Amino acid sequence: MKITDTADVWWKTAVVYCLDVETYLDWNGDGCGDFAGLAQRIDHLADLGVTCLWLMPFYPTAERDDGYDITDFYGVDPRLGTHGDLVEVIRTANDRGIRVIADLVVNHTSVEHPWFQRARQSRDDPFHDFYVWRDDEPPDTSDQVVFPDQENSVWTYNEPTGEWYLHRFYKEQPDLDVTNPRVRDEVAKIMGFWLQLGLSGFRVDAVPFFLETQGADPDLPDPHEYLRDLRSFLGRRTGSGVLLGEVNLPHDQQRDFFGGDDGDELTMLFDFIGMQAMYLSLARADAAPLVEALTERPFVDPDSQWATFVRNHDELTLDKLSEDERKEVFAAFGPEERMQVYGRGLRRRLPPMLDGDPRRVRMVYSLLFSLPGTPVLFYGEEIGMGEDLSAEGRLAVRTPMQWTSGVNGGFSPADPDRLPGPVVSGGFAPEFVNVADQRRDEDSMLSFTKLLIRRYRESPELGWGSFRVLEQPHAAVLAHVCEWDDGTLLAVHNLGPEPRTVPLRLDGCDASHRLEDLLVTQSTGIGEDGAVELTLDGYGYRWLRVVSEDSRRLL
Repeated sequence: MKITDTADVWWKTAVVYCLDVETYLDWNGDGCGDFAGLAQRIDHLADLGVTCLWLMPFYPTAERDDGYDITDFYGVDPRLGTHGDLVEVIRTANDRGIRVIADLVVNHTSVEHPWFQRARQSRDDPFHDFYVWRDDEPPDTSDQVVFPDQENSVWTYNEPTGEWYLHRFYKEQPDLDVTNPRVRDEVAKIMGFWLQLGLSGFRVDAVPFFLETQGADPDLPDPHEYLRDLRSFLGRRTGSGVLLGEVNLPHDQQRDFFGGDDGDELTMLFDFIGMQAMYLSLARADAAPLVEALTERPFVDPDSQWATFVRNHDELTLDKLSEDERKEVFAAFGPEERMQVYGRGLRRRLPPMLDGDPRRVRMVYSLLFSLPGTPVLFYGEEIGMGEDLSAEGRLAVRTPMQWTSGVNGGFSPADPDRLPGPVVSGGFAPEFVNVADQRRDEDSMLSFTKLLIRRYRESPELGWGSFRVLEQPHAAVLAHVCEWDDGTLLAVHNLGPEPRTVPLRLDGCDASHRLEDLLVTQSTGIGEDGAVELTLDGYGYRWLRVVSEDSRRLL
């Protein structure tokens, strides 16, 4: 029997905020965001209600893949600051009640990493076996590449040794061989180093590729045993550490990465299937795809958790939809080829996809925070930032943060050509979308996001409770309840433009109960048989707490 202390399992009700230090705030005026700038904005995150800060790669890099091609796993990119600057950020965040996690990118290195520089020179070098090689010319593997517009094979020839090395991503990112005990030891050392500096865990990049054992001895142990070892190592070093995994696989395989019935592998997984189904539901104004995705989530260990999100820092992938379904989403939210990427996803942020309609944007974020799981925000979502389609590939959504309506959106005083990318222009430019203006506006997107986060944090049943969809007659409406301990939260969302009256029946409720709306000041009675009717505007949303006469919960 597992005994769980809810305070220790903090990730169950966390609010995670992802940012790239390079694009967040430039404090020394050189055009590049830095840790000193991030430290100046920790109070913004605390005021927002963030409880976990996720840092995208800040390590030294050859700059082939926006920081994911790492040249030193123990270093800090000098453009961003020093180890001391990072520790100051962690200390300041912890002081505000914010834990800090970082990307663990150990499925590959940069070709410029000293390990590969030695490995590629001689088959006899000890580091040669850190990577995956083959002697014979590989077959056509164009269908296996992650970036089909950049690579046509997952193997590249290495002249000095006369071999091909494996790289699922760019050829500048050779894959590490996880079957090598020395590689596994190095990964543990990397984790231990950053945990010692104060991190509370990691977002683990590309986990299925990390555990790939292509070409290895078939008698080697199950790679999932290694994932269990990493979880155990994390637990020994920090009892409340988290491993948040990027695992974009079907539900049955995702459960394996949680550790099955034992729940002893990854702590959390991103719900890629739910996210993709949500966009299909939005495109159709029909809740059915999202309902199906949520109700088919596999059961996971009580200490494990799903991470929900509207978009992540990469392309908004739609690869788990059928081709026809993907075309529907493209037609609705990315009809131009320049809005799409790799034939499987979008390189857009939500507000432009919804034509800037504040009703729809707010409804989607209300839905995000009311779904069972832990919400993850990408920087700028709290103010409704847009994208820059003139930027290359996935950089379209990695534009400088917009703090003010001033020069470069308040990100940096440097000349624009020294910035890591162009500041968004047009209707979502800083003059229209920025933190400073929205802080003073009670009706702004920032104020609304703060309200959602506050209500989410006050509703532990969203992170801990059971989830149930309620029957009602409208295809465009999703009505669901989350229940835990003595708390029941009812959330109702209208994905369509037409107002709806939604009849519901709440089991276990009678006229001694009432519904208190958590987003506006409003109370709704419940009939003796648990029946209730709720009105929703077009793209409307309501969060309602079931309250009994003797309830002592604050509302």
